[in-house]
Amino acid sequence: MLAVIRASGSYAVAGTVMALFGATSVFLSPARAALIDRYGPRRALVPMVTAYAALLGLLTVLVRRPGAVSPLVLGAVTAAAGACTPPLGPTMRAVWGRLAPDRALLQRAYSLDGVAEELLFVSGPLLVGVLVGFAPPTAAIVFGTVLIVVGTAWFVTSPAVGAVRPVEADTGQEVRPSREAGRSVLRGILRPVVAAAGVGLTLGVVDLVVVAFAEQRHYGDDAVAWTLAALSAGSAVGGLVNGAVDWRIPAGVRLPLTAAGLGVALLGAGLAPGFGTLAVALGAAGFFVSPALTTAYLIADDAAAPQARVRAGAWVNTGVNAGSTAGAAGAGLLVSGMPTALCFAAAGAAALLTALATARGTREPSAAPRTVREREGEEAVPAA
Repeated sequence: MLAVIRASGSYAVAGTVMALFGATSVFLSPARAALIDRYGPRRALVPMVTAYAALLGLLTVLVRRPGAVSPLVLGAVTAAAGACTPPLGPTMRAVWGRLAPDRALLQRAYSLDGVAEELLFVSGPLLVGVLVGFAPPTAAIVFGTVLIVVGTAWFVTSPAVGAVRPVEADTGQEVRPSREAGRSVLRGILRPVVAAAGVGLTLGVVDLVVVAFAEQRHYGDDAVAWTLAALSAGSAVGGLVNGAVDWRIPAGVRLPLTAAGLGVALLGAGLAPGFGTLAVALGAAGFFVSPALTTAYLIADDAAAPQARVRAGAWVNTGVNAGSTAGAAGAGLLVSGMPTALCFAAAGAAALLTALATARGTREPSAAPRTVREREGEEAVPAA
């Protein structure tokens, strides 16, 4: 964002370019995940990360001098880079599904994954802030590219990933055509995708409403940062608790309950008179975010066929990001015409509606933990 602003001299161009990057990255994620399901992580991820790094390198060269290239070229290169983004999160969760011998252990793995993600969302912007303090914004692009190349290389050379093979290689059976498989996956995971989209929608609204709350009360940007950090901290704590508890309540029941808890907490945030109480309310709301997303991933993994597990996780991931994008867009309209208290209430109502939508027809096939062998009909890969 900073590099494109300096190269183009326009916030509108930068916003459009980043929107193109986000759109191709998010909405093409299931298609990239289908390639991983079909060909395996190693054969699919290496070309993706190679193309991604090359395009980011090209973008770095293009934005080095202000006005050196047209906005159309910047948009095309950035959109192409987004289309090649390697879906490491969904792929990693699919590997966790093979490593974890039962659903209780898989829940802990997903919870720790969610906590790590929250910490990365907090530390990433801070790291960029340090880098641009003594180097141009392009240095941050280069550093991020190095991180994802090294991380992907480390991931694909792991013995656990090496043991993952395409389903047709294990069974000798041909995978169904992609369109048929995609429809089957979507039917099986519609409820967790809806839940993830609802959580993303509420978070997209909250981010902008917090900024409006600060401006209306003449607080500084540091108050916004600390308040949103409270939301992330609450989510991290909720993720740790969710992973530590040996739940007797089925995941299909927990999903709407966590969404409802998020909604109630956001309704309370609308009553906050100042940033102190708002931070407490958002911390309470965050307590339900990571458990809700973790439960959505668990249900999607359980519903997906072995040949579509990465795709199932990618659809949930797409739901979160698409919901967040829609929430941010809708929040702009809400903030311009409503008090912030009502905006928080609207976010809470969206979460409660998500709870109602995901509670309808909720069924859990079995409350007992199931091993990977029972789910896949094949021997589990040892964690060592």
